[in-house]
Amino acid sequence: MALDALRPSPLVEQATERLRDQITGGQWGIGTKLPGETTLAKTLGVGRSTVREALRALAGAGLVQARQGAGVFVIATLPQEDWAAGMRRAAITDVYEVRMLVEVEAVRLAAARRTADDVTVIRAALRRRQEAAGEGDAPFVDADIALHATIVAAAHNPVLTSLFTEFRPVLRQGLIDMVELLGLRDAHSDPGADAHAVLVEAVAAGDPDAAGRALLEELERTRARLERR
Repeated sequence: MALDALRPSPLVEQATERLRDQITGGQWGIGTKLPGETTLAKTLGVGRSTVREALRALAGAGLVQARQGAGVFVIATLPQEDWAAGMRRAAITDVYEVRMLVEVEAVRLAAARRTADDVTVIRAALRRRQEAAGEGDAPFVDADIALHATIVAAAHNPVLTSLFTEFRPVLRQGLIDMVELLGLRDAHSDPGADAHAVLVEAVAAGDPDAAGRALLEELERTRARLERR
């Protein structure tokens, strides 16, 4: 069964979707043995490790099952959940784990090191975030990230600032996906408004413990929602 070669990125997600489409579309019925990893890798234009990850994802969705010494077989033609949404949710959770490792400590440093000019810039970024609440999801997310970037910059650690800058595109996409998946702006156009105000005030007051706690609590609440969904 012919499969078109995939675009370069993101390979695992594309491979998973392509194979899932073959199964849910009826091309590979229940009980069918899938081609081997080498064959699938060649037809999809990816490496065997990518195929292996895609098959693991499909197994998690309840579509295929690996049988030792026999191969991988189709066991269902309908996923246990919306697998695309599930993969996005998992990716967002990964993003949030990184934020907890990096950004919570960054806001603590910012509270200890911020200058009067830093506070002025941070307060302006908070106002912009509030204004963006009346705009679309992408502008709102951009304003939210810009606020966090100003706080990270106030830590006055160039390595930390560079790290956040590199992480920013991944964070942006993760937040846009999260807003959509969780419907965060359905009931309130400015989710997390109070928590961000508390965060800014803690940084401005020079209180590292309060700043770190405010951000950690907000991130934990969101991560809990992702895991419950």
